[in-house]
Amino acid sequence: MDRAEKKEMVSFLEEVFATSGSVVVTQYIGLTVAEVTDLRVQMKKSGAKFKVIKNRLAKIALENGDRGVASEMFKGPVGIAYGLDPVAAPKVLTEYAKKNDKLKIIGGLIGSSAMDDKGVEALAKMPPIEEMRSKLMGVLLMPGSNLARVLNQPGEKFARQLNAPAQNLIGVFAAYKAKLEAAA
Repeated sequence: MDRAEKKEMVSFLEEVFATSGSVVVTQYIGLTVAEVTDLRVQMKKSGAKFKVIKNRLAKIALENGDRGVASEMFKGPVGIAYGLDPVAAPKVLTEYAKKNDKLKIIGGLIGSSAMDDKGVEALAKMPPIEEMRSKLMGVLLMPGSNLARVLNQPGEKFARQLNAPAQNLIGVFAAYKAKLEAAA
């Protein structure tokens, strides 16, 4: 890898660390090419990516940003998983690591905060971002719908009160009609 390629990789990593919802750092000692390819396919299905990187370049990219606290995670053969959804990459990696003990989750990054493997597992247990957004919208819209229902109740009650004499009158006429028919 020449100097220009290294610069390009460092800028790519800086962008990944800055724009991803979460970045998970893994060690993949002993994984075959087929297993890594399978992992990449699973990551792509969930909207995330997996990339094998050079530790030195990752440390440079971390130091250029405000994420130097995570540089200690980059030892040995390291791969990173990242995506816009902060839950997608941890979810896929946690499931894959349960099935394949050659993949080890070291830790991760959310913004400029580092987390250990337990933090990644906790993040993997969270619902996807779309579900979280829909729940939040439901919570935000609930007071408005409750207010609309409460404000509508007096009008509905008033309409029922106005309609009640008409309903009673219809009942009286129906009873009178039945009485006439029975007399005839």
